[in-house]
Amino acid sequence: MATIAVYSLKGGVGKTTLAVNLAWCAATLSARRTLLWDLDPQGGATFLLGAERIGLGQAHAIFARDIPPEKLIRPTGIDRLDLLPADQSLRGIDHFFRGLGKKRRLQKLVEALVHRYDRIVLDCPPGLTETTEQVMRAATLILAPVIPSPLSQRAFDEVARHLASAGGRRAAILPVFSMVDRRRALHNAALAAAPDWPVIPMASAVEAMAVHRRPLGGFAANSPAAEATARLWTGVERRLAQG
Repeated sequence: MATIAVYSLKGGVGKTTLAVNLAWCAATLSARRTLLWDLDPQGGATFLLGAERIGLGQAHAIFARDIPPEKLIRPTGIDRLDLLPADQSLRGIDHFFRGLGKKRRLQKLVEALVHRYDRIVLDCPPGLTETTEQVMRAATLILAPVIPSPLSQRAFDEVARHLASAGGRRAAILPVFSMVDRRRALHNAALAAAPDWPVIPMASAVEAMAVHRRPLGGFAANSPAAEATARLWTGVERRLAQG
């Protein structure tokens, strides 16, 4: 099993839509038994997959080990793709992790699901927090969406420096240009400076996910954004196979 975290220091960079679409790719294109775990208290991934929020406090209770994750996992209606929904109790999870003093709680919970899933995709909350530290230990690979702008790239650089300086095991991080508009000179300059980074274009189909409450593959599989995400997922699978 591999755990792919979709994480950004900044919000508003296309993190949640990327996580949902990658989970669809894992389940549909790679035929992997896949779990999308929504760790963001805003519950964006939960909404986009057409699910309702679970009972208040239950998402937090998983980390206290009051409720096993299996009890809250929901089918999505997409073959091989399940969802572990979020609720607003996750707003207090950083405080809980600080008091817990166990740096690998998320990792242990993920490992307990190894018999059920081939891929787990984590939709992470923004910020550099205690939850981030848990994610960095639990993930096999971290995908970091970056808008081609100085502020977004500065935020990514800060995370990369943090990973490089942190002790202990940390996952590798893969930057991904997101919400790319090739009509903008600033975006084109950023892409030229980092030609090896994968690119997900700005697209109205991505915005329409909130209307359809489905991944791109469910209603716009031939769109440029869906095809770019599929190429990204192929690269992720190749990287995971290399170890």
